[in-house]
Amino acid sequence: MDAGAARVFAGRNDNNGWEATMARETRVLADGIYFGEGPRWRDGRLWFSDFQAHAVKSVSLAGDVRTELEIDDQPSGLGWMPDGSLLVVSMTKCQVLRRRPDGKVAVHADLGGIATWHCNDMVVDGEGRAYVGNFGFDLDHELVSRGAESVLADHPTAKLALVQADGSVSVAAEDMHFPNGPVITPDGKTLIVGETLTAALTAFDIGPDGSLSNRRLWASTGPRVPDGIALDAAGAIWVANPLGHECVRIAQGGEVLEVIDPGDNCYACMLGGDDGRTLFMLTAPTSIAEETAKAAQGRLVITKVDVGRAGRP
Repeated sequence: MDAGAARVFAGRNDNNGWEATMARETRVLADGIYFGEGPRWRDGRLWFSDFQAHAVKSVSLAGDVRTELEIDDQPSGLGWMPDGSLLVVSMTKCQVLRRRPDGKVAVHADLGGIATWHCNDMVVDGEGRAYVGNFGFDLDHELVSRGAESVLADHPTAKLALVQADGSVSVAAEDMHFPNGPVITPDGKTLIVGETLTAALTAFDIGPDGSLSNRRLWASTGPRVPDGIALDAAGAIWVANPLGHECVRIAQGGEVLEVIDPGDNCYACMLGGDDGRTLFMLTAPTSIAEETAKAAQGRLVITKVDVGRAGRP
């Protein structure tokens, strides 16, 4: 989530009256992260993007962090194609990069014709198609020039991009309010996307060609806002709340099932581990780029939960 998005909702982060935090034991698996996003569990390791390091990194449950790929931009969403190619969102260049199994890296898709500001999170389906969000507008500039309440009431929307396996690009959905954290259900038929500026999780039906239809509200999340999300086998969704020390499990319709405190603002989450029941939470004191670039204060915090991972990513 962009720093400006957090500031839009500044003053609404009042924990009074919010649900009690679930008493689960948490521990720091890794620290020294500038700003972590896009966590994905694969082959016994948690992969994630570290914005200011311009790197995709991974870590095992033993805590050994390694750099998997460096790029000349801030990386964001991650995913894999059926042939094992790694896809990486290049944020400010509005591109999707592809690292093939032989290690060669090239531009897979150019989203410049669709994205109207920086690109962010992504989910890749079983056919190698990718759904990629973008901010939609320069949120920080609008906040300074118009103020938070004005931006909330009236802001440009974004288009959600669909990247086919061959790299061709089309518009999957219009009028998205800062699309974030996409997931796909295990049957491959439903895409759920967080819309940060409307504090909602929005669902679509996925067609055979990847097209989206039947847009509907899956759950309202307010007063929290969704950043990264993760789907579990019971059909609930874990939501990283960048406005508080929270990762929240929400049922369809909006019922809050559980709240976990990872010790800092939570920007992304993912289920993984051998049984899929380890909840990984990427945290940081702030998302402001100037601040995260100064010091590596981000952390990866984990805990065990009752229901395992499902769907994609």
